[in-house]
Amino acid sequence: MTELVAGPAGRPGRPFGTVLTAMVTPFDSNGQLDVEKVGALAERLVDQGSDGILVNGTTGESPTTTDAEKAAIVRQAVQAVGERATVITGVGTYDTAHSIHLARQAAAAGAHGALIVSPYYSRPQQAGLLAHFRAVADASSLPVMLYDIPPRAVVQIEPNTLIELAHHPRITAVKDAKGDLYAGSRVLAATDLAYYSGDDPLTLPWMSVGAVGVVSIISHVVGPYLRAMVDAALAGDYLTARAIHLALMPAHRAMSRTGGGAGLVFAKAALALAGFPVGQPRLPQIPATAEQISRIESDLAELAPLAEILASAGARADLARDTAGDAAGDAAATITGAAR
Repeated sequence: MTELVAGPAGRPGRPFGTVLTAMVTPFDSNGQLDVEKVGALAERLVDQGSDGILVNGTTGESPTTTDAEKAAIVRQAVQAVGERATVITGVGTYDTAHSIHLARQAAAAGAHGALIVSPYYSRPQQAGLLAHFRAVADASSLPVMLYDIPPRAVVQIEPNTLIELAHHPRITAVKDAKGDLYAGSRVLAATDLAYYSGDDPLTLPWMSVGAVGVVSIISHVVGPYLRAMVDAALAGDYLTARAIHLALMPAHRAMSRTGGGAGLVFAKAALALAGFPVGQPRLPQIPATAEQISRIESDLAELAPLAEILASAGARADLARDTAGDAAGDAAATITGAAR
């Protein structure tokens, strides 16, 4: 179990909390950073169940924000929720020197942790990944979450590479968007790295093999559902967790309406539908179309109330316990009869 923790939500084995939102970056009507809205959105997400906020990730449009904007986002998020939630920030790029600069800037701005994505586009060998991650992790005192996302980076962080990186004193977690539960299980069996699902529909499957939480996009609008599902899974109540997982299918479908790589477009559209507009994306991402917005609204309207889901799951749990008790009694009677 990793003992290194980050921020107020960090615990041994769960270094960055359990429900983290990969937060969108709010812009004003002119496409400029809306610093005040950054803080307001972070507060909203924490109020709805997130105990961690990831800023300056892909969902936060990090490819289109300046270094100065990234620092301002970190400062505002920490000021708004830094005493209640862990704030981590993306620092990884395809340039090791620039990533080192961003890691140092993040530490100076008050971030609690750093997310380092595999160097996209440049496609380094595994030895290059080792050297890159170690150099960035060495650049600051921040606890590090690695981000394994082959669909964007092309190269994966192979299990043996992750096992080697686990020896670094500040590399403490993995955000997995590879979806290979066998590869992840190999790493979990061999290291103390904490795993976080980086793919919303796979959160519960990941937790069933040892992940401790999720870095989520849909939590922008269904945070209480994610909190209840993750808490249930961590408590071993998989009947309840599974019920919520299945009930969340409309939210996953809604996110797919804007394309597999445009979760931020979904999140901004969904927030606007919820009465909390955060501006439009910067190019090359484009706003959701009227048709996409209509479908997102329809999908989210299919979500059953959380209280109803929990009540139904509780009834099924009671039935399962009664059935198990009857089965145990029948088995005991059979054994007693055989002994006679």
